[in-house]
Amino acid sequence: MDLTIDRRELGLEVLRQTLSGAPVRLRLSGSGRRAIQKARDVIEEVLRSGQTVYGVNTGFGKLSRERVSDDDLEKLQINLLRSHACGVGDPLPPNLVRAILLLRIRALVQGHSGVRVELVETMLELFNRGILAVVPSQGSVGASGDLAPLAHLALSIVGEADVTYNGRVIPASEALRRTRVKAVELQAKEGLALINGTQVTCALGADALVRALNVAKTADLACAMSVDATKGTDKAFDARIHKVRGQVGQRRVAANLRRLLKGSSILRSHKGCGKVQDAYSFRCAPQVHGAARDSLEEARRVFEIEFNAVTDNPLVFPEQGEVISGGNFHAQPVAAAADRIAAVVTDLASISERRIENMVNPDLSGLPAFLTPRPGLCSGFMILQVVAAALVSECKALSHPAAVDSIPTSANKEDHVSMGPIAARKARDIVGCAERVLAIEILSACQALDFEKEQRSSRPLDAVYRWIRRRIPSVDDDRSTSAEIERVTAWVNDGTLLEVAGRQGGKVD
Repeated sequence: MDLTIDRRELGLEVLRQTLSGAPVRLRLSGSGRRAIQKARDVIEEVLRSGQTVYGVNTGFGKLSRERVSDDDLEKLQINLLRSHACGVGDPLPPNLVRAILLLRIRALVQGHSGVRVELVETMLELFNRGILAVVPSQGSVGASGDLAPLAHLALSIVGEADVTYNGRVIPASEALRRTRVKAVELQAKEGLALINGTQVTCALGADALVRALNVAKTADLACAMSVDATKGTDKAFDARIHKVRGQVGQRRVAANLRRLLKGSSILRSHKGCGKVQDAYSFRCAPQVHGAARDSLEEARRVFEIEFNAVTDNPLVFPEQGEVISGGNFHAQPVAAAADRIAAVVTDLASISERRIENMVNPDLSGLPAFLTPRPGLCSGFMILQVVAAALVSECKALSHPAAVDSIPTSANKEDHVSMGPIAARKARDIVGCAERVLAIEILSACQALDFEKEQRSSRPLDAVYRWIRRRIPSVDDDRSTSAEIERVTAWVNDGTLLEVAGRQGGKVD
């Protein structure tokens, strides 16, 4: 995909492709080039006039009252990057660094940061050639921007520190030499413009959101399979019930469940049984899954705004020739959205685990204990439910909101911070747990359906069941299932199972 970077908005789909590792090539538009230059002209005028402007010719944070001499302005910028590049922890995956770089370029092209066109062109070269900084995952409080991780990103632009190139970690200077990309020599304002911003929080949050939206769809598929596996009823999914409440996500989920279960002979086979109501984890799936859908759509709205935001400081307004200091670097909007993702995905994992319990517990399901044809001799799916419970407990522990946990920094100059990167990292971890819980639910439903000898599920659900069974056999005798859970998790993650259902009329919206 060729993508022209200008003032047009980036959406979640572009971030999805960038995060997936799909080929994306960036180029700078003429309008973007002109916007960058207009802002730079203002900075040059500030320097000529001798004005004192924060971030241009002063220190930073608590040191903002310290004026820096004109002779030291370039040294000021490189010192800023070097001093701030003190992140710790495991490096972020290259696909996330790629997304961060894209978002940082997008912000600078808006024409309010005061950098030179040459700087942005070098960043485009790094993106297009796959020269990606090694960025530690920990060390940002999400205001004044994602300083530490963005400083590591910025060092690659000046040819310092390490980068990932062609799958190997090598010095940035070596990668630039091999590709004949010239390292940037920073000028006034440019170091600060590179590290002030919410792009690390945004990239982490975008990854969590893309996967969370997929988890929400897969939760509907897993639930429908579990309904048939336990000979549940679809009465609670009647459109009239959900219309009178009116919640958008709830109606959407109920429609998905009706579509997925339509034509199931298993459903028809027990219409006259004495069972009146299913457990809440089945009966209230539209309400619970739907609430998650609504929250994820709101998170998407917030993140897509932030993808296109200018979040460094100070900001340049070329039309008025002004440089104004503010606080757009504060990541509270996206931090709160990431916390929302964490909470609702935890709930999707929690209700999924309850459906697993309904299937493996013979007192609830009427199925053989722990879904094994040899109870006693074999433990069957007993510990798969335990694993799901452990994952859900981990989700709950991680879902404590990070955005409410401010700690003052920079000698109390930065006295309220967002903890946005922490919120987003936790959300990603929770999504990973939820993917595995859903994989266990789907495997459990397949195992339960193995006991149904006379009737078949609907076309989409039967297609998923048979697709899995061609690759993972029924557990007739105890065996380790760790690798099998991970295989199904991968199919949850990449949407394979949703595609299988969709090809048979079971598209999940």
